[in-house]
Amino acid sequence: MPRLRATTILAVRHKGGVAVGGDGQVTLGQVVMKSDAHKVRRLHGGKVLAGFAGAAADAFALLERFEARLKDFQGNVPRAATELAKDWRMDRNLRRLEAMIIAVDRDNLLLLSGTGDVIQPTDGIAAIGSGGPYAQAAARALTLHSGLSAPQIVRTALEIAADLCIYTNRNIEVEEVSNQ
Repeated sequence: MPRLRATTILAVRHKGGVAVGGDGQVTLGQVVMKSDAHKVRRLHGGKVLAGFAGAAADAFALLERFEARLKDFQGNVPRAATELAKDWRMDRNLRRLEAMIIAVDRDNLLLLSGTGDVIQPTDGIAAIGSGGPYAQAAARALTLHSGLSAPQIVRTALEIAADLCIYTNRNIEVEEVSNQ
């Protein structure tokens, strides 16, 4: 079975704004199976954004668990992320899930992985997926050398990644965390 490849997800915290974006491409082997997938979700009444990369069913299962943890901990993103990562690492069935998540709210930007990692990037930029390294490099350059806002940086960096990564397209969605 050909490997399912997909996704570039990028989150940026810059100039008081926080945004997450993703492309829409899902590829199976050498075929683009879908070009308009939605890989960024609003959780906890829209106060939290989560983007996912990896196996879609695995990512959805993890997002459901993350949303439940957010509810358990009254929207506390670091606590919910830590508890999800703990479950993910220790539960035999969850350990087999192949996905990564970026979760953000007004105050936190975290990357979660199945190895139990909960990482808060020092520079306020996190990227996952096939085109993640390209998008992250572009976002770093844009934050240092432009006057763009967080959503503008996310969109521009994802467009740059789409030019470089064959598993990333220009069907980009960007969501911004509200300041409320």
